Amino acid sequence: MAKILNGFSGQNVKKAARLLKRGEVVAFPTETVYGLGANVYDRRAVATIFEVKKRPLFDPLIVHIANLRQLEEVAKINQLFIFKLMAKFWPGPLTLILPKKRKVPYLVTAGLETVAVRMPANLVSLSLIQELGAPIAAPSANLFGKLSPTKAEHVQKQIGKRIKIILDGGKTAYGLESTILFIDRKPKILRLGSLPIEEIKKVIGPVEILKKQKKILAPGNLPTHYSPFKPLKIVKNEEEIFKNKLKKKISFLAFCQVKNKNRFTAFKILSPKGDLKEAASNFFDALHQLDESEAEVIFAEAVPEKGVGRAIMERLKKASSEENKN
Repeated sequence: MAKILNGFSGQNVKKAARLLKRGEVVAFPTETVYGLGANVYDRRAVATIFEVKKRPLFDPLIVHIANLRQLEEVAKINQLFIFKLMAKFWPGPLTLILPKKRKVPYLVTAGLETVAVRMPANLVSLSLIQELGAPIAAPSANLFGKLSPTKAEHVQKQIGKRIKIILDGGKTAYGLESTILFIDRKPKILRLGSLPIEEIKKVIGPVEILKKQKKILAPGNLPTHYSPFKPLKIVKNEEEIFKNKLKKKISFLAFCQVKNKNRFTAFKILSPKGDLKEAASNFFDALHQLDESEAEVIFAEAVPEKGVGRAIMERLKKASSEENKN
């Protein structure tokens, strides 16, 4: 099993960086979810990411940078408003899809002429990138299509047998992946995430949400994703669960309250205050816990589709058993 090391230790960060320099992969925290990283310029190491995650090669990776010099290494700035976005949201949970430079291997971009880039707002990840001296290519540190990890132990349970080190930075701050923005004359959201679309609109004006793609341009765009191992069903409210007689043991992922606690094998409340940001930060951790309970099926209550609530619902819909049948 992987060694879980304190990510706030400089010695442990150096140890992880040495592994990256030798062509290994390392799990590390960001402010969104934990990532599984490799030196972006090491093709063999990048290939190991796909192998460990069982990830299809047509699904591109995000390149994590620590400074603007590294941005210049991997991408071209093709619109002036990009500087406004970087000034406002970097470091932070915004990924930009930009024209790639030749130095970036096509394995990282899944053969595309564009590259996904972001600067994480996390001390451990930034320290690791700086210690390596190169950008890090990293998807989430989980098995492909399964629940994203927001704690080191989530990484350990899914892929711990396949890697050597997990840098532990505690529970991630945002709890949902970054928002992905495709940069064009008309910017398009490819994946809803921790940064609400309303905040982006304040900076650059109208932004379209691209729902259908001819090619996979960014992570998280397959119809099935973010799934627990147990079946998940979305309900409007708690009462809807009990309209039909249920023979299975059931668990409940509630938005802000649970009225009939005794009727569930397990339950989790995302935010007793009804705060969507708090709900997002607890989302994946709560699902991990329900997935590990004795319940046979998970019912998840829909949350308001505004702000980061849109990103929560996008993940629930892709994780739900009904969605997966389509």
